[in-house]
Formats: sequence, structure tokens, C-alpha cells
Amino acid sequence: MPVRLSPTFREALAGAGRPLAGMWISSGSPLVAEICAGGGLDWLLVDMEHGPNDLPSVLAQLQAVAAYPVTPVVRVPVNDPVVLKQVLDLGAQNVMVPMVGSAEEARAAVAAVRYPPRGGRGVGSALARAARWNAVDGYLGRADEHVSLVVQVETADAVARAGDIAAVDGVDAVFVGPSDLAASMGLLGRQTHPDVTAAVLRILQSVHAAGVPAGVNAFDPAVADSYLAAGASFVLVGADVALLARGAEALAGRFAGSAAPPRAGY
Repeated sequence: MPVRLSPTFREALAGAGRPLAGMWISSGSPLVAEICAGGGLDWLLVDMEHGPNDLPSVLAQLQAVAAYPVTPVVRVPVNDPVVLKQVLDLGAQNVMVPMVGSAEEARAAVAAVRYPPRGGRGVGSALARAARWNAVDGYLGRADEHVSLVVQVETADAVARAGDIAAVDGVDAVFVGPSDLAASMGLLGRQTHPDVTAAVLRILQSVHAAGVPAGVNAFDPAVADSYLAAGASFVLVGADVALLARGAEALAGRFAGSAAPPRAGY
């Protein structure tokens, strides 16, 4: 029986009519991912860069959230064609590549998610969940329709190149990482420093000028609101592990008399 794949993140952005709000899934737990999928947010970011996620855990989380009207995006740990091939074959339709600092690096990411002749993605769909083991009609010929690519701009050197990165054919969206951006600017842990927020706004403007959706990580609601007012098309406004940690601290403060330690950044 033919299988129909879900709309991509690219399609979700194009059809939303408003910015999309999402959260990090960093625990590595399919159960936590499913709980978050049912929360009503628009998208989830399963993190392989800083979270304890490997291929089996990513697969389990994709399966856990598949029943919910939420769009999962998988952030790979590195801009590597082998890693991207494996994650795509698991059935991830939307991937995010960190630390993209130039148009050349963006083109490499695009090539890694496309089959020849447009790219170099290895062909194994008959053995993979991506094509539901050949139950998706015409998967090989239409694979580009089923995959969207988000690249991250998150260094001081890349700020001026953001427009060129966004203009690369095959880049569907650009996501700004203020934490690494702040660190590269000598402001480690100071994501809301005025110089950092100004750099984020420059990136958003450059990416929008290239006609590409731009998003940003912003756990501080006031900062998130400011980026949304500046035209951010999608945001991440929380994380599973952070919500659990802060919730546990709040319970301890209420019932065990424990004061939560001060927190820097997000």
C-alpha cells in the first residue's frame, strides 16, 4: 500500500501564516519526545549535537512523535555527508546543520541531502524508513520534495555572510544560534548582550533579504518577542531538559526549602 509522507518544515513555514514556535528535545527519551509532541507547539528539534542522541534514539523519537501534528527537525552533530545520509535514511525529513559559516559549507550540506545528479546522498531507500522500504511511490525521483534543510549561522565571522549562505539553492531556512554567536564574540554566556542581539538582527535582515525564512533560539520570552517583532519566521522557546530542571527546582523551593542557584543565559 502506498505511503504518504508528512509535509516538510519548508512547507510548514510557507503555509503557517504566522511564526512557528518550537522546543528542543535534548533528553534522548522517546517518551519525553512524545509528551512534548502533544503539547501543541508547531515543531520539535531533536538534538544530536549537544544532546545524548544517536541513530537508534533519533529513530525512536521520530516514531514516537509521528502520530502528532508537529513537525520534527533533527539537528545533526556536524556537516558531514555520512551522518546526514544516515539520519535521512532513518526517515528524518527535516535536518538542521550546525556551524555553517560560508556559502561553500552551505552548498556541501545541500549536496549531502540530495541524490545524484544534484548531490551525493547515498542511495539505499529500499532498505530505509525514509521511503518506508519502497512503500512511498517514486521516492527517489521526488526525494527533494520530502526533505528540507535548515542551516545554522552562529559565529561572528558568519554574520556578514548570512545573506550569501541563505541564497544558496537548496537552503530552505537559516537558524541563528545566539549561544555560540555570543561565545565567538567574546561574550560567553551572554546571549542577550546588546551586541549579540544586534548581530542576530543583522542576520535576520540579511536572510530575509535573500527571500529565505530565518529563525532563532530564544528562551527569554522578552527576547523571543523582540525577534518575532523583527520578523523571525520560527523560534525555539524552551527545552525538555530545561523545563524539567526548572520545574524540579520550583518544587524543591516550594516544598523542601531549597533555593535554586542563579542561572546564566539559556
